[in-house]
Amino acid sequence: AVFPMTLVFFFVSCSCTFVSFSKPPSNPRSRFPRCNLCSVLKVLIKLTMYHVAVKSPHYPDTELFHLRSSRPTSFILLPPRFFFLSSSSGCAIIRPPRDGGIRYRGLTQEQILPVDYEIEYICRGNRVIVGPKVRKCLPNGTWTDIAQNSTCRKSLFFILILIPLPPLPPVLLCSFVLSQISIFSDKPCWDAPKPTCLCECLCHNKKLYIGALFPMSGGWPGGQACMPSAQMALDLVNNRSDILPDYELELIHYDSMCDPGEATKLLYDLLYTEPIKIVLMPGCSGVSTLVAEAARMWNLIVLSYGSSSPALSNRQRFPTFFRTHPSATLHNPTRVRLFQKWKWTRIATIQQTTEVFTSTLDDLEQRTKEAGIEISVRQSFLTDPAVAVKNLKRQDARIIVGLFYETEARKVFCEVFKEKLYGKKYVWFLIGWYADNWFKIKDPAINCTVENMTEAVEGHVTTEIVMLNPETVRGVSNMTSQEFISALMSRLGGMNPEETGGFQEAPLAYDAVWALALALNKTVAPLKAKGRRLEDFNYNNHDITAEIYRALNTSSFEGVSGQVVFDAQGSRMAMTLIEQLQGGSYKKIGYYDSSQKNLSWFGNDVWIGAGPPADRTVVIEEYRFLSQKLFAAVSVFAGLGILFGIVCLTFNIYNGNVRYIQNSQPYLNNMTAVGCMMALAAVFPLGIDGHHVHRSQFPVVCQFRLWLLGLGFSLAYGSMFTKIWWVHTLFTKKDEKKEKKKQHLEPWKLYATVGVLLAIDFLSLMIWQIVDPLHITVEKFTKEAPKEDLDVLIQPLLEHCSSEKMNTWLGVVYGYKGLLLLLGIFLAYETKSVSTEKINDHRAVGMAIYNVAVLCLITAPVTMILSSQQDASFAFASLAIVFSAYITLVVLFVPKMRRLITRGEWQSEQQDTLKTGSSTNNNDEEKSRQLERENRELQKIIQEVKTLYRHIHIIIIIKHVHPNTRRSL
Repeated sequence: AVFPMTLVFFFVSCSCTFVSFSKPPSNPRSRFPRCNLCSVLKVLIKLTMYHVAVKSPHYPDTELFHLRSSRPTSFILLPPRFFFLSSSSGCAIIRPPRDGGIRYRGLTQEQILPVDYEIEYICRGNRVIVGPKVRKCLPNGTWTDIAQNSTCRKSLFFILILIPLPPLPPVLLCSFVLSQISIFSDKPCWDAPKPTCLCECLCHNKKLYIGALFPMSGGWPGGQACMPSAQMALDLVNNRSDILPDYELELIHYDSMCDPGEATKLLYDLLYTEPIKIVLMPGCSGVSTLVAEAARMWNLIVLSYGSSSPALSNRQRFPTFFRTHPSATLHNPTRVRLFQKWKWTRIATIQQTTEVFTSTLDDLEQRTKEAGIEISVRQSFLTDPAVAVKNLKRQDARIIVGLFYETEARKVFCEVFKEKLYGKKYVWFLIGWYADNWFKIKDPAINCTVENMTEAVEGHVTTEIVMLNPETVRGVSNMTSQEFISALMSRLGGMNPEETGGFQEAPLAYDAVWALALALNKTVAPLKAKGRRLEDFNYNNHDITAEIYRALNTSSFEGVSGQVVFDAQGSRMAMTLIEQLQGGSYKKIGYYDSSQKNLSWFGNDVWIGAGPPADRTVVIEEYRFLSQKLFAAVSVFAGLGILFGIVCLTFNIYNGNVRYIQNSQPYLNNMTAVGCMMALAAVFPLGIDGHHVHRSQFPVVCQFRLWLLGLGFSLAYGSMFTKIWWVHTLFTKKDEKKEKKKQHLEPWKLYATVGVLLAIDFLSLMIWQIVDPLHITVEKFTKEAPKEDLDVLIQPLLEHCSSEKMNTWLGVVYGYKGLLLLLGIFLAYETKSVSTEKINDHRAVGMAIYNVAVLCLITAPVTMILSSQQDASFAFASLAIVFSAYITLVVLFVPKMRRLITRGEWQSEQQDTLKTGSSTNNNDEEKSRQLERENRELQKIIQEVKTLYRHIHIIIIIKHVHPNTRRSL
């Protein structure tokens, strides 16, 4: 039987040099090579091995010869299972044959399989089952045909078909090889109406399969342009003789709809449906997260073309993941650099609640914190952004970073239009991989017109990874970026790029296929050195996966998207393009290289207003200063008061030897004058504010206010209080005690009393300044909006002298001083009728105490209430000081001046002694008291005389009346 077949093969090899189908295949490399003598001899050698003749059921005139090769290979299609104990209620899982696996219907992984459960043996693609292929669990706990072994043996099939085709030679011979997936085929090999003779060599290219998930719809329909781009790259790779010459790459793809749930089902189909996929290529971050996390269980490399989630840059979680799309965190350095360029220190964010945007925002928050930029508002939403947008409006967000997919972006900006969160006061930062006309696409989920959307999005800024090489260079595919765009447009069949999802990411998908092809090509030699081949890959082969990983990790080539290099986390490194929507279309305004921290700025940014808006409502801080006219007027009065005090002090010192002045305790009056001048001097620092001195010098001004006013009050009021105190003490006692006390009034006691009051104030002020010193504080008032600019608010500020426990200290001081004032009023009232020459001006002192106490008791609480009104507060405080000082000086000193001037008592005691020849020393007062006693005694004698006179007069009258009347009297 072999000999006639050999003759037929020899005849065909000599007569048929090359025959193909009437419609040639699209891949030139898939054309069959010429049949030559070597091929015939190879066939003959294999024919001498095992053969089986089979009749074709569909073509009775044909004969099918099944020849089996006996060369063993090692291949396991599915992950191997282990032995389990059997049970009477079912069957234990048995070991699969070598170079094969077991298909579990329904993927049951129970230790004991139920009765009637069927398992199917599966061998590697170029091997067949010898023995039972399907076994069924029997009720006795065994499997059908358990005595027969099932093994996998490598097979080679071809068919000799004898077809009479007149007027051609009576017999023509054609041969073909079955696919690696199917063992037997019932279908004819002809795909044309009139088949011609096909001669195929047995040395055709081996296929490597790529499992891809392209989102043709959903949140990001990037597969619309990325799938044609990837297919275009596959065609070019398969046509290259220097890249994978013995292999052909084939793409098996599904629509993931950018939905992780749908992707789970599709991933199951990819993994559990033949053929074996050597690499997975997902798109969308959510889908890639799912695929990359599961892929390591099957030893699969994952190469994504459209995933930007920062969470994917985690080698512990995704050990076999690579992507030609850079991480979304690459946008953040660009955003921070733009914030700094436009001097923004306060931003807001709104995000869709997905992992990619949450992790991106976390990275942005960290970077802004390092740059000193505050994220004041952070809003998120799941499906409806209405509440989040309203919160942005309510919290005065101006610079807003939006992180959401394209479909959600339309919802957001419809709400933005409704809330008027756009215009010259706002800037939105969006992701740059939306379609160019994303805001013009009609969306039934929103109720805004295209005009509304166009108005709302005008002027926003996008940051986008550079996905198309801006330079005109030919990369590894021998194609420039512009040539690639032209070829892609041709494949898209005239579709509008602006309406095609993933058009911007198409170069990344193109370069992803090239990166994979170059990496696989790089692994051929290392695998050959280890005795392995790429077609030997299975889901349990770590060595081949490691070689592919190593090749991808060291990839570096020029693609249509730029230089393709992966970092340690498998992410693409690239530059960032900055664009702005101007007049409804995007304009490039700059590039940023985060690795070099270099910003290339074109200077063509356009703003709705005069320039970049402020990051918040512009608040102009405006300090409220004291009215200079008021300050000048009060200062004049204070200055005149100081001059008047100097005059009074000079007068009192000059006439200190005059008896009248001496009887008024001139040293206490001098203290009063000095205290009044110090209080008047406190008016000047009281009116000094930031208009006159620098902010750093203001605490010194606060100290001057406190010490001048405190010590001035102690001297002025303390000296008057001392006088009235001693007058009350000495001259309001009983007569028996008066004589003794009147003889012991000494000047040092008066001075000691003033010293005690002064020491109390000094110590209290010193403790205050040591424990809680005064410092400047700024009071903020309600913002005021000027009429000329609605985007500017005035923030009024007022400087105060304060301390941490200001109220406590003021309470102590006001309480102590208030008691002194009240006590002074009481003493002045008690001594109003006392007359003494020792302190001859105590009535004037009492009048001064009345005025000072009333003014201080009224002014102190009023100034505290009016502390936020600088003019009113200063007016009350300063005028109270001025009036108190003026009243005190006038009441104490003007009467003395008037008396000395009108009576001419300008001479000293010695001059008066020379003129009169009498001595007027301190004994005069004793003499005066003696005269007073004598006078009182005389008054008593006179009174007794008057009484005696009245008695005598009565007796005389009685003697002159009638006896009867006299008897009755």
